[in-house]
Amino acid sequence: MTTDEESRRGPLPVFVYGTLRPGQGNHGRYLAGRTAAEEPAVLRGAVLYEGPGFPYAVEEPGGEVHGELVTLDPERWRTLLAALDALEDYVPGRARNHYVRVERPVVRGDGVTVRAWVYVAARPLARRLAALGVRVPGGSWPTGREGR
Repeated sequence: MTTDEESRRGPLPVFVYGTLRPGQGNHGRYLAGRTAAEEPAVLRGAVLYEGPGFPYAVEEPGGEVHGELVTLDPERWRTLLAALDALEDYVPGRARNHYVRVERPVVRGDGVTVRAWVYVAARPLARRLAALGVRVPGGSWPTGREGR
């Protein structure tokens, strides 16, 4: 669901780190053939925790999450962003979100930092994960994809 502010500002790329990464199931369902560009990138200041078949990014100083920066097709960005919000069960302002979509700096493979949308664990879930969750080693899910 895009807001009026998002529509006025225009599209931002989306940083993906889980099932929306190339080669993962939701990439094919939601993004394949609908992007203008996909490139390796790193989200600094966050770590990954295991979820039930997918990871959660939790904002934490000093951490790094490896993923891809996805530039949505400019003709369809509103529709695609709304579909990603629905996939992540994110509704702006709703108290019971598991994920929230936030704008954060992301470092591309060439070292350039850009602003991007990132779905991170909502505060109550982030606290539970930090206390009881299992961290994903190396900040890359599925494991072993670092440096891609």
